[in-house]
Amino acid sequence: MSAVPPLRQECAFSLYAFRFTFRAQDPLYFPPAKAGNIIRGAFGTIFRKLACVPECTDPRTCPVRASCPYARMFEPHGEGEGPSGLADRPRPFVFRAAHLDGRRVSPGETFHFDVHIFDLRDPALAYFILSFAQLAREGLGPGRGKAELVRTDQLGEDGTPRALAFDGSTLRAGSLLPPISLSLEPSRRPVHRVRVTFVTPTELKAGGELVLKPEFGVLFARIRDRLSALSAFYGHGPLELDFRGLAERAARVRLVRSSLRWTETTRRSSKAGQEHPFGGFTGPVEYEGELGEFLPYLEAARWTGVGRQTVWGKGEIAVAVLE
Repeated sequence: MSAVPPLRQECAFSLYAFRFTFRAQDPLYFPPAKAGNIIRGAFGTIFRKLACVPECTDPRTCPVRASCPYARMFEPHGEGEGPSGLADRPRPFVFRAAHLDGRRVSPGETFHFDVHIFDLRDPALAYFILSFAQLAREGLGPGRGKAELVRTDQLGEDGTPRALAFDGSTLRAGSLLPPISLSLEPSRRPVHRVRVTFVTPTELKAGGELVLKPEFGVLFARIRDRLSALSAFYGHGPLELDFRGLAERAARVRLVRSSLRWTETTRRSSKAGQEHPFGGFTGPVEYEGELGEFLPYLEAARWTGVGRQTVWGKGEIAVAVLE
């Protein structure tokens, strides 16, 4: 599927969201805090086999990487261009599979996970479908239980299915809807207090150091930079923002309540075969101040995640306005 982004009429962030639904053929088990990592690792291996030319030994240096969907989606390289001189582009997708953590699935039972894709020009949906269908046939989880991809739905802004993209046998690219468009214009109603819940482990850095207390200025800066980078590389272009003014006003918003806890686990690298830390803080925090102009960014971050390793599903947040 290839799409041409519409002209931007206001400051907005756009994305595609899809739900992949499977039917288990064998018993399946997703270990706690590992579902996203299991899916991401297997997906990358299969995606490369499907998309890369046989002679490719390194997608980062491959002479045809510019036209390779795997290199563009899974191992993007920025060559120093873009926001803040990023050496590498952020990957243009994230998984949403935390609801599968610790779950056992019986044969015949259905389960799903979501994928949010930020590349508006070519979201490579056919490759995602082919890769997930093959992944399911080869088996998921520690027991390599097999499953079948039975449908893929395009999601609307409310997170519910709006259009059938794949019916188990046929890709229905012609029936897809335009991408979700999230306005970043300030809220028209006053907002003075919000609760941000870090649903999955989140790691934020400021000044090169790990942040243990997410003051609003730091959280907003990481959200702003991520949205700006994704939009610049894959969307309608760089966000036209008053970066300095936003940062100054965000610094005046206060963190007034926190019930965070640190979650620590590990993941195994399929390339190196080594264990890597895979933790972060989870739980709710509350912020107080003039938040009307920041609320749209928080709501957009529900789709993109924030912080490190978002492609695995880390950094997922939920937002609630408190009266």
